[in-house]
Amino acid sequence: MTLQIYNTLTRQKETFKPIHPGRISMYVCGVTVYDYCHLGHGRVLVAFDVIARFLRSQGWDLTYVRNLTDIDDKILRRAEENGEEYHQLTHRFIDAAHEDEARLGIVPPDIEPRATAHISDIVDMVQALVDKGYAYPASNGDVYYRVSRFEPYGRLSNRNPEELLAGARIEVDEAKEDPRDFALWKHAESDDVGWESPWGRGRPGWHIECSAMSKHCLGAHFDIHGGGPDLPFPHHENEIAQSEAANGCQYVNYWIHAGALRVDGEKMSKSLGNFFTIRDVLEQYHPEVVRYLLIGSHYRSPINYSEDSLIEARNGLERFYGALKGYEAVTPAPLETMAESRYYRDFVAAMNDDFNTRVALAVLYDLVRDLNSETDVSKAQTLSAQLKAMGHILGLLQESPDTFLQAGGRDAINAETVEGLIAERAEAKKQRDFARADAIRDQLAAQGIVLLDSPAGTQWRRE
Repeated sequence: MTLQIYNTLTRQKETFKPIHPGRISMYVCGVTVYDYCHLGHGRVLVAFDVIARFLRSQGWDLTYVRNLTDIDDKILRRAEENGEEYHQLTHRFIDAAHEDEARLGIVPPDIEPRATAHISDIVDMVQALVDKGYAYPASNGDVYYRVSRFEPYGRLSNRNPEELLAGARIEVDEAKEDPRDFALWKHAESDDVGWESPWGRGRPGWHIECSAMSKHCLGAHFDIHGGGPDLPFPHHENEIAQSEAANGCQYVNYWIHAGALRVDGEKMSKSLGNFFTIRDVLEQYHPEVVRYLLIGSHYRSPINYSEDSLIEARNGLERFYGALKGYEAVTPAPLETMAESRYYRDFVAAMNDDFNTRVALAVLYDLVRDLNSETDVSKAQTLSAQLKAMGHILGLLQESPDTFLQAGGRDAINAETVEGLIAERAEAKKQRDFARADAIRDQLAAQGIVLLDSPAGTQWRRE
């Protein structure tokens, strides 16, 4: 099956046709670094990490660009509140974002541009828009994009001009020609953060940053642009208007947007007290459990974050890792050797169908069922190698079964204590003190530890 991608622009699945044979250029909007990444960011980051991993596994020569917004109104406000320089704030949260991504098993992008490193590119693009009549310097020192000049405006978000006008945020500012117009360059006073430009000292608007960075990294026309569920309007709508007007060509062929993350059925919000950063969650749950939850649904579908959904994710991973016990020494199968595997064919077909991880995981469950019932050691080893290979494409099954099955959250009893109690229980049984041995088993069970006795000794895992 050839790769099919749901294109937000056309609102349908399309057969993917690269601009250059065998190569894919992909730009994804990253985070604005004024705070720790929240779980909604994690959903988007993991979704595109899986997409990138799969495309590379299929032999595509992928160039993956994911930017960092390191100059923005939110950043400046937070820095002022903290009494620190804005670049100190952004550097701290960039480091934190990288830590969170690494813990979730997210592979770094090939290029990670920062807006402040592309001011000259931004100024050049704004100047091109002014020269072509798509932008105008206003009396307040800002430069605005003239929305009325770009006829296709609203196509990505499926909004007509009347809707856009009715929904425009009209500020007490006479400088705009049209309330729909948006800032490309913002005036800055002499003591404010800013850079020199033909329109005076200022700094870039948010939307123009991605247009300039994507062009610098991938060219004026590239294959895929992605981002979160809140970006089609206005951010990506404005990117299209800026880029196509400035460059005189189509901006992007395929637009991909991840679905929303909800908490117990509600939108995540600090005001509702249901706001979670990635690092908050990883203090309580194993990173692969969180990652499994984030890919357990199709990337365009909404995800509900709850205690029950995390338990379900943990149970699913335990089935995978439980099936791999005894096959720790087996290495993942090379993908080029798996052409005859019906599991791999079904897995690839699911992923080629708009990166359907939900169906891909169902294929792995089928494989696990057959692995658990396989009595031929050689065949079982082959199946375990295939399971590991496909799991790795999804960023799962990166640990040994015992390491995962014995892992717990921040408040869980630690492995050293469990091992000590198991040794104490073994000694009690040796001394025929079965009451003490049973008491230790009950003590561990109360803390979520399941003991598995066998002639080779006692193994354990967490519930």
